[in-house]
Amino acid sequence: MLKTTLAGSLPKPAWLADPHHQLFAPWVPPADRLGEAQDDAVRLALLDQEEAGLDIVSDGEQRRRHYIWGFLDGLTGTDTKQLGKKRTRGGKYVAEQDVARIVGEVTWPGPVMGAALAFAKAHTRRAVKVALPGPMTMVDTTLDEYYRCDEESLAMRFAGVLNAEARALAAAGADVIQFDEPCFNIYLDKVKTWGIRALEVAIAGVHCTTAIHICYSYGIPRVLAWKRRNTEWGQYGVTLPLLRDTRIDQISVECAASGVDVAVLEGARGKDVLLGVIDVGTEEIESPELVATRIRKALPYVDPGHLFPCTDCGLVPRTRPAARAKLRALVEGARLVRRELGA
Repeated sequence: MLKTTLAGSLPKPAWLADPHHQLFAPWVPPADRLGEAQDDAVRLALLDQEEAGLDIVSDGEQRRRHYIWGFLDGLTGTDTKQLGKKRTRGGKYVAEQDVARIVGEVTWPGPVMGAALAFAKAHTRRAVKVALPGPMTMVDTTLDEYYRCDEESLAMRFAGVLNAEARALAAAGADVIQFDEPCFNIYLDKVKTWGIRALEVAIAGVHCTTAIHICYSYGIPRVLAWKRRNTEWGQYGVTLPLLRDTRIDQISVECAASGVDVAVLEGARGKDVLLGVIDVGTEEIESPELVATRIRKALPYVDPGHLFPCTDCGLVPRTRPAARAKLRALVEGARLVRRELGA
């Protein structure tokens, strides 16, 4: 019980990507050396997670400039270089932001992340998670200049492409495939009308553990400013009961840095809950005791066998020393509670 894992990314070494650009950092090595540098960064990311003691690891998204662009780059019909402008996330954080464009027929030529998964599995004996963007978030974070169709139709197109990728990854040995859907905390009406259905299409026939990650975005300045102003944290009260009735296995939620009342987790009873107990928006390192306290608060609403202590979101905006220390605190806090439960 209380197996530990990471919601997504880890910070990249400065010799791989400029840390001052945070989420969209350009690569430092030239193209002919980039692959080798990414391999080295993945080895280090896996080592950091293993040394911390995480049970389920990932490649830390060391091969992706951004969690959405990294997948779009493997498809046809998309452009992540000549960007467009679009209002995203309901304008919650900024009025507009740069987004990838859809410029042609979107197809799946073959596994986008298959080689990355094979490399990670070859360099760890632990369970490996792969994260993919969810269909609703892909719709929200791309500018459609080709189909010019409604959002639901575009989401179903993306869901089909994601399903092909997820099936291939599961067949190649992925232990967990996670779909990142921060938009599930923003467009609640769309979640009800087509978001859940698009997720079901994406996970159909995927024969490994499937997860959905729903957070309040990265720990970056514009998001932190919004969190300080926000007073409404009831979104999980809508989405968790809807997800409980789907075939998704795990639900990843942000509870450390948000104002979410953990009692809302009762709405996901029966599902695995990846409980965010590490704040990814600060360099301050949680003590194991604080992590344990956050875990204990969830136990009345989630059976220990279904509870996975986790980070709130990706750690890419943090420094590498802070990220490593936060992972250690996560593992030590889970151990404290595990001992109390007699496991």
